[in-house]
Amino acid sequence: MSESSGIYPLRDDRLGELLSCAPPLLDTTLDQLRTLLVVRETGSALRAARLLGREQSSVQKQMDTLNRNYQDLCGEVLTVKQGRGKDVLFTPTGEAVARLAGATLSEWLAEIHSSRRRLGSTLTVGTTEFTLKTVSRAWARLSEEFQRREVEFRVVHVRTKDVWSRLESKSVDLVCGTIVAVPGDETRLRPYDVIELARGRPVLLTNLSEQELPLSVVTSSRLPEIPLVVPSTGLIADFLGHWYGPNFRDRLDIVADIDDISYGLSLLKSGLARGCMIVTRSIGGRSRAEGLRVIELRNDLEPDPEIMTGAFVSKEDRVRYEPRHPLNLLWAAMREEAAARAEAAER
Repeated sequence: MSESSGIYPLRDDRLGELLSCAPPLLDTTLDQLRTLLVVRETGSALRAARLLGREQSSVQKQMDTLNRNYQDLCGEVLTVKQGRGKDVLFTPTGEAVARLAGATLSEWLAEIHSSRRRLGSTLTVGTTEFTLKTVSRAWARLSEEFQRREVEFRVVHVRTKDVWSRLESKSVDLVCGTIVAVPGDETRLRPYDVIELARGRPVLLTNLSEQELPLSVVTSSRLPEIPLVVPSTGLIADFLGHWYGPNFRDRLDIVADIDDISYGLSLLKSGLARGCMIVTRSIGGRSRAEGLRVIELRNDLEPDPEIMTGAFVSKEDRVRYEPRHPLNLLWAAMREEAAARAEAAER
């Protein structure tokens, strides 16, 4: 075939697939796919319309268009109405398209977010409740420049138990939080730059009286003798895992499992659970005034982990971005804040 004929040979099979896409497929929009997913999650066009801020007729029109197009494409509609008050039934084709739609939209959003992060248009920082002030002070050093450059600065709450997963998934650009650090073992920290803000060892916080627990110091090897309130995951669970292995719950007297430290504090203050909870020294100091007693916890087991509070960022990202990128500017501000904090502590 010649170019003069107006017909050109395809360069490869992939290009052929793209050029031969059926019109009903090309007419499918991302907005329609989002509507399909919201209907899948809510069960009906009415409930989807409320979440999307649209009229039910608009949502139903999109669903009718999708059903008609996929009837032509595959020989089966995506959804079937089951009658008044009943959720929409998704056909096997509908389920498959919904899964594909979810993956497609997630990939688009991830790539857009990645590009915005690379270009410095947005910066997301994860912080625990106890490190929020540190991030706030660092942000104050940069707020005017970030506003001038129209950088979208977002802060998200990260629970202590999620610090590692947030770092590894790169769902945030920087994390300021608290981890368990074992001196001499930097394996897990190797991919990250770290600004250390504080380091120390935990204490025991208890609502037991001196008659019930007549000790001012408890060693880690004696913890099985003491009733404990223990979080299911996170910092303290990591500590106990280092000392007693992954099955530490079988070796300890756990009187209450909790989801987070705040609930544990409330539980001890209420008296509904009688025992001790391992906490950071700062939490122990604040809780002493609320009727709870602080007992020193000394480690006599191996290894000898510590609590480290700091800022963590991917080394790869820091090197990849230019020096004036918002992430590197924030990192420098965090360093200044850490230095100011250390200087104040020495006075």
